[in-house]
Amino acid sequence: MAQVVSLRHAISSVVRDGHSVALEGFTHLIPYAAAHEIIRQGQRDLTLIRMTPDLLYDQMIGMGCASSLIFSWGGNPGVGSLHRLRDAVENGWPGPLRLEEHSHAGMVNRYVAGASGLPFAVLRGYRGTDLADVTPTIKPITCPFTDEELTAVPALNPDVSVIHAQRADRHGNVQLWGITGAQKEAVLAARHAVATVEEIVDELDPRPGAVLLPTWALDYVAVVPGGAHPSYALGYSERDNDFYVAWDAISRDRETFRTWMEDHVLNIGAPA
Repeated sequence: MAQVVSLRHAISSVVRDGHSVALEGFTHLIPYAAAHEIIRQGQRDLTLIRMTPDLLYDQMIGMGCASSLIFSWGGNPGVGSLHRLRDAVENGWPGPLRLEEHSHAGMVNRYVAGASGLPFAVLRGYRGTDLADVTPTIKPITCPFTDEELTAVPALNPDVSVIHAQRADRHGNVQLWGITGAQKEAVLAARHAVATVEEIVDELDPRPGAVLLPTWALDYVAVVPGGAHPSYALGYSERDNDFYVAWDAISRDRETFRTWMEDHVLNIGAPA
């Protein structure tokens, strides 16, 4: 059953050096505040898992949190490259970064397999691509019924999954709506899970298309209004498009990046 605690307590209780950590959210509800707390707590040698790693993982990689990245497509949406990710891959700064690249469908199917207690998932989506040549976790498999050649990918079971959502009730049931990605699957596949939310309410009223994560699927809930910025939380905040543009210049230079992170993350305390 999920406990409602501070963000600092939630992260320190479940994230350890060497863990595999998935911070999910697709276009909106991206858990930036939680990622910043991981950076402040100085976690190292993490395997970061995420569909479409964007500025969130650019920051974590540049601050030396990660040694591996499992992902599908990486970039600054609508702007260009992730310069801290590129620096780590091309120059080993601040440390070398191992890559494991999949398609969006592959990542979602891996989470689903992990959430279902299955060892792998099967799909057609990799046929005609060269990802299998560079990613050892993509393997051909023959259908035992039709002899069709398909592709198998191993289940993803992160040590910790972290999401941001609009709200939770006082029992730790979490509700999110709008554009959702693989948050539900990532939480159900993980050994431990944390949700940051915009607010705690007495009762969760129905919302069309909403995802409800029951309290038993989570370890901790932390109230962090604005915890998705510069992404957004539908009904609570808007996307900060200007920041995504500004990040391109901030992240190009190592010293400029470090100074920005010190001023806006390291020297800013975690939400109470």
